[in-house]
Amino acid sequence: MIRLRRLLTITRVALRYRLDKLLPEDMMPWGLWLLMNLTPLRLWPEPKMSRGERLRRSLEDLGPVFIKFGQLLSTRRDLLFPDIADELALLQDRVPPFSSALAKATIEASLGAPVEEVFASFDTEPMASASIAQVHAATLKGGEDVVVKVVRPGIERIIASDMKLLYTLAGIAQRFLRDGKRMRPVEVVEDYEHTIFDELDLQREAANTSQLRRNFDNSHLLYIPQVYWDYTRHNVMVMERIYAIPVTDVKQLTAQGTNMKLLAERGVEIFFTQLFRDNFFHADMHPGNIFVSREHPEDPQYMGIDCAIIGSLTDFDRYYLARNLLAIFNRDYRLVADLHIECGWVPSYTKAHEFEAAIRSVCEPIFQKPLGEISFGHLLIYLFNTARRFEMEVQPSLVLLQKTLLNIEGLGRELYPELDLWTTAKPFLEDWIKQRYSPKSVLKEMQKRAPGWLEQLPKVPDQLLNALTQPPFTGRDESTSRLAALEAKLAATKRQQRGLWVLGLGLGALLLNASENLSFDGQSLVYLAVGAVLALLIRG
Repeated sequence: MIRLRRLLTITRVALRYRLDKLLPEDMMPWGLWLLMNLTPLRLWPEPKMSRGERLRRSLEDLGPVFIKFGQLLSTRRDLLFPDIADELALLQDRVPPFSSALAKATIEASLGAPVEEVFASFDTEPMASASIAQVHAATLKGGEDVVVKVVRPGIERIIASDMKLLYTLAGIAQRFLRDGKRMRPVEVVEDYEHTIFDELDLQREAANTSQLRRNFDNSHLLYIPQVYWDYTRHNVMVMERIYAIPVTDVKQLTAQGTNMKLLAERGVEIFFTQLFRDNFFHADMHPGNIFVSREHPEDPQYMGIDCAIIGSLTDFDRYYLARNLLAIFNRDYRLVADLHIECGWVPSYTKAHEFEAAIRSVCEPIFQKPLGEISFGHLLIYLFNTARRFEMEVQPSLVLLQKTLLNIEGLGRELYPELDLWTTAKPFLEDWIKQRYSPKSVLKEMQKRAPGWLEQLPKVPDQLLNALTQPPFTGRDESTSRLAALEAKLAATKRQQRGLWVLGLGLGALLLNASENLSFDGQSLVYLAVGAVLALLIRG
């Protein structure tokens, strides 16, 4: 009954804004076309608004879950018309607050004590209210100013109900719209479901916040507030209150003499540091979550909140992404094509010269502009769209990356319109690849893995013995294959002996050289012994 009532509400809002008119007639399912053109519904007046504004207003009317979904859709410019994506990007995650009595009851139930016992003061008027939670100012008994984030009561039930409807609508769209399969609405809803349910767990957000704070400890680039774990639960989080300037308040930033060029460039530096140094990036860096410290305006520092959504890539993808970006910088389109095939982003049977030509046709017109006018984020979107024609499946982590980069670039150019993201990013990428795969870094990685190798060392003799005594399989009968099997076994044994002998000596030498001081301390002797034992086992 609840789902039916909700479906009727959605239908009423869709009619009020005539959302059916947003679909080209050749994309409209025949049943919907009949309903809207052969019934009195066609007489329903069409609002005097752009199609993007009508969609945005309808999502706002449908409430928090749909507002959040619209925000996610605004990041998928590969699936939307540009004017609709721009309008959805204006969605503000502001909804009416729930009562302070309900907020206090939630806090007391979670912390097991009255609010007056936990806090020296608690402001019943919320500082901000969003789809998932709202925030109250408070002071701890020790005098620390904090903010208390409380999940909206009953939101889980609302989300679960609305998610079922979203899946139903996405399934209909995917099945009946002509372009439904390309738009993959069910996949979009799945991504949204993971995102929104992760945001419901404030302990998860607190853990992300603590990790990001640790990554930028004592950094002049970014400050992350402290989490007070004693007062944090799955639906309540207490965090240090920051007093800073919203990054969108350009007037106030300018008035205090902020170095706007440096501020914009540091936003780019923070993003690439999170991605390539830490592989742990804040994936919801819209302006409402970013502030600027009031101290040292000539040496500005960002301050970040709301770490519910965090992105990361595999080492494999980070490496290929960095090389792809540098290849794009250098307009080496053949290398871009080869890298996509080599890393498996497109199928191995993709013809490199055809893919190269498609990439060139997208990138060359863009590169006719000055670098400072080219959107790095939009170029990535065009590249992914081109790759998708060659059956590339874009991973959710890459979509998060693309969304974050668009936010950072847009914010940076709002602060400093002359920002050249390319010039800022290229040296960072070159240095990262150089440091990541320098001999010193490789040796350090081997040293880090040495304990695991030592753990596996006792198993090596048995594994070698099994490998040496395992008879090879042939498709011939026993009488004709015995000699060939013996020859193959001897050849394999010699190859294994040579390879493992080199491996054993190399392991000892590399691990010895990787030690902090190149002297024969206890650790170095252990590593050398590992190589020697392996070598003796192999020779014996």
